[in-house]
Amino acid sequence: MQRSLHSTAVVAAALGLAACAAPGDAFAPRAAISSDRAAAPPAHAVRVTGGGTTTFGADLDGDGDVDGSHFGFAAVIAGDGSAQGDFTCLMAGNANFLGLRLMAVQGPVTSGAPDGRSFSGTATVKVLTAFGPGVQSIFRDIPFVVAVTPGGPGVATLQLTVLGVFDGVAGDVAPGNGNYDLARETLTTGQITIH
Repeated sequence: MQRSLHSTAVVAAALGLAACAAPGDAFAPRAAISSDRAAAPPAHAVRVTGGGTTTFGADLDGDGDVDGSHFGFAAVIAGDGSAQGDFTCLMAGNANFLGLRLMAVQGPVTSGAPDGRSFSGTATVKVLTAFGPGVQSIFRDIPFVVAVTPGGPGVATLQLTVLGVFDGVAGDVAPGNGNYDLARETLTTGQITIH
């Protein structure tokens, strides 16, 4: 029963993220992994899944609001470090972030740590109003790395680093290294599992 409820929560989070994407949009959901492939990961593989909302626990942009995001991911990481899956992190709507009306990072997961606590891939990054009112910008083929800790609200964490861009932009906790390192986020709703 608990596994069924968890699966329902992950599916609901994924559907919620999909509902934010317009048809034909770069952030429209990808084809799902077939149920037989998802149900039977390769030998010595780790499955890492998660979905929900987070908080940075701080006002990263100085606007008086505590910042956070929505996220969803599912990946199977093989013993050799290769991986298959998808990752989406969305800052929009009730998740105010850096004064942007929208910031989204979405892409396939292509590699990961054998313990499932980190994974990476190449994403499309979409921002709105970062370069002026109503100006939309899309950056393609941007490498990303995500570190996670499993658990539920108040326990699980997620930390996103976007490589090679946005160094020193508000919210970057390690300016000067060429990357956009976001602070560690703590789950407020949802769950992250590694098994």
